[in-house]
Amino acid sequence: MSSLQQYLIDYGYPTLFIVVLLESFGIPGPGQALLITAAILAAHGKLNIAAVLITAFTGTALGGCIGYWIGRRGGRQLILRFGRYVRIGEPELKRLESSFDRYGIWFVAIARFFEVLRQLQGIVAGIVDMSFRRFFLANLAGSALWCAVWGLGSWRLGRQIRSYDDLSEKAGTVFVVMLLMVLLVLLGIYVKRRLKGRNAS
Repeated sequence: MSSLQQYLIDYGYPTLFIVVLLESFGIPGPGQALLITAAILAAHGKLNIAAVLITAFTGTALGGCIGYWIGRRGGRQLILRFGRYVRIGEPELKRLESSFDRYGIWFVAIARFFEVLRQLQGIVAGIVDMSFRRFFLANLAGSALWCAVWGLGSWRLGRQIRSYDDLSEKAGTVFVVMLLMVLLVLLGIYVKRRLKGRNAS
């Protein structure tokens, strides 16, 4: 954590933007850790929280869109060409497309909270030819939720912490609770829409 703190203090918002941008279109990186660190620094007056949130949101949303176009332009051809080595072919892609037709918006919105999925959600959406409008809206929602939980949440927590060492003792429980609350809200919206759809039919 201390090395990330110093790096952010030295290079500021461009570092945060570039890291979350790259991570959001498939390149593994410490984007989430960097956002948390930047938010804690903002809580201690070393960065501005509004700038941190705007930077992270812009980087992750733009990165997701880049990942989408990477998947849309060439991802499917690569999978059909090399996927046989890992037993992925046209039938598996068809099943994935069918799942995305029903749950794609939820996958894109929630995937940012999980390692690996966070890096691949845009590429996968592009590969299965999810409409860009649906992806764009879900990507914005997921980016906003991710920044709110890990950015704004870390900032609020950081204001109550006197030293950085306190974070390891308090952050885990707080963020698990916050994440569960977000997932419960999304689940409630999903169930409500399903029930509304059944009643309409």
